[in-house]
Amino acid sequence: MAGPNLEVFKFGLYVLFPIGIMYYFGTNLDNKFSVPDFWPKPEQTHKIPYEREEIGAELDRLKARRLERRALRLEAERLKTAEETGQSSLAAPAEEQPRRSIMSYFKKSDG
Repeated sequence: MAGPNLEVFKFGLYVLFPIGIMYYFGTNLDNKFSVPDFWPKPEQTHKIPYEREEIGAELDRLKARRLERRALRLEAERLKTAEETGQSSLAAPAEEQPRRSIMSYFKKSDG
């Protein structure tokens, strides 16, 4: 037996060790466990339009972006088919037929 001094030392260690760990990991958390520029700044986030004009402008922007991507995709497809068929890629592109609207299927023909 080592005596009461050892028991007091062990009890103090058992109590102070968890307190020390909690103090170490619980203080100054912003500097220890933060990633700089993790959250986007307000000017980098999306702004939801609420006014009619803002919604219209956003829809126009999305439509223009969709049409631009479509044009790029059609051009890439045209070049791919031209390469596959052996045609010159410098030939003028055939005019693209726009999609007919649904109502054009229901119109009566003149005949």
